[in-house]
Amino acid sequence: MSKVKKGIYDFLRGSFLTDESAFKNWRVIIFVVLLLLIMISSAHNADKKVIKISELNKKKRELRAESLDTETILTRMEMESSIREKAKKRGLKPSETPPKKIKVTYKKE
Repeated sequence: MSKVKKGIYDFLRGSFLTDESAFKNWRVIIFVVLLLLIMISSAHNADKKVIKISELNKKKRELRAESLDTETILTRMEMESSIREKAKKRGLKPSETPPKKIKVTYKKE
């Protein structure tokens, strides 16, 4: 068997974990596994934040639409024609005589 084939065969069998220098190999493997776990965890956290941002943007759009609807309703309620109709229902009608201006003069002492 050639040296390359023997190296691949030993690697596949896992002999690098059981020979004399296995302690050094285990430290590296554990370190790599910890790094992988940290990477997976941070990826999941990033995904959660992206989903939360998406939900908040959707809620913001809904609230903005509701605000515009409410503003439209309020504008219609403030229109003079709307106020006249409500006043008619209560038995009120516009004055036939125009309002008079009141002038206040002060005496200087």
